[in-house]
Amino acid sequence: MAKELAYVLINPYTISKSRTGGVIARCIGRTDLDLVAARMFAPSAALVEKYSDMVRKNEKDSSTGILIADYIREAYMPNPSTGRPQRVMLLLFEGEDAVRKIWEVTGSATANSASGQTMRDTYGDYILDDHGQVQYFEPAVLVAPTVQRAKGTLRLWAKYSDACGGVLESASDSHNGEDVQKTLVMLKPDNFRIPSLRAGNIIDILSRSGLRIIAVKKFHMSVPQAEEFYGPVIDALTSKFEAIGSGRAARTLSKEFEFDVTEEEVSVLCRELGPKFARAQFESIVEFITGCRPSDYKRKSGAMGNSVRSLWTKLSGNDNPCLAGGHEGCLAMVYEGRAAVSTIRDILGPTDPSKAQPGSVRREFGSDIMVNAAHASDSPENAQREIGIIDVQADTVKPWVMKYCGRI
Repeated sequence: MAKELAYVLINPYTISKSRTGGVIARCIGRTDLDLVAARMFAPSAALVEKYSDMVRKNEKDSSTGILIADYIREAYMPNPSTGRPQRVMLLLFEGEDAVRKIWEVTGSATANSASGQTMRDTYGDYILDDHGQVQYFEPAVLVAPTVQRAKGTLRLWAKYSDACGGVLESASDSHNGEDVQKTLVMLKPDNFRIPSLRAGNIIDILSRSGLRIIAVKKFHMSVPQAEEFYGPVIDALTSKFEAIGSGRAARTLSKEFEFDVTEEEVSVLCRELGPKFARAQFESIVEFITGCRPSDYKRKSGAMGNSVRSLWTKLSGNDNPCLAGGHEGCLAMVYEGRAAVSTIRDILGPTDPSKAQPGSVRREFGSDIMVNAAHASDSPENAQREIGIIDVQADTVKPWVMKYCGRI
């Protein structure tokens, strides 16, 4: 069966109630689909009207469709008092029979079940009064029932992706004030190796921060990006080796040659070896994040030549000649709010998961210092630097829509 592209639009109310993680966990953990793109939108009035009209036209004989069309016009429209837009998150999933699988895990918009079997069972509401009239309606997410409907909706949102998508600076529920910060959180590739609840559960834990997600991007970090992103750790690793290497080297030499060797005696050697240790560790970090060691990247990239490398990038969607597909990529999110940097780092816990508190992200999901589930910026200045390096504003949605839906 050929692969399809399905979407999930996470509604403003669902986002504001910090249910985003639960939705993502359901979509990934209960299907075998790949999350291939994600983008925050601040829908304009024009986009909302066109989307609502599209749903109404497609569902003109369906009471549920009309209900959803009316809901879109009300819930997705910019705040009528302030004019500030709502926050909507668009997720794209690729895989065989993707549209049907997402439809089934989402559930009926008008079901009155409390079983929790579907996303709408858990996060949606459909409440009728004694006369059978709709008293309250919240479908939690919006999805497509058919491949054709999915394509039509994706073409529409892709058209507005540049104007309405990216880093949301003025959403209706954004924080204001001089102490408001932005920070970057990046879920590492180990969270996406197999279909699981991990990525969504991490986002769910982060929701206790009270911060707002104002940008999201699913992407494969390139080797040059990773080298720039993690470049500052080289100096830290170089300095660290003298401290951790001297003791280990002294014990190893003492045991091997059967005479006492002191840390002071080998400290000069460790100082000389520090840069070599740092480079080896740096290569491993970059390989874990990108799937390719910098030394292999340079060798293979050079062997390909400019024209072949350009063709590879166009066909594969990344510039990494070491990858033949299968690398899971990362999910970057920008959080905004008061003391955002320290708040997120406290919830993540120390870099070493064994030293993290129970309930922290790294204690629950990390394995070691490198495979520790997530990265978070350590200062507002570094957040700005890292957000720029991975270009969170860049649109990863449009290329996928063009691949599956043709011209926009």
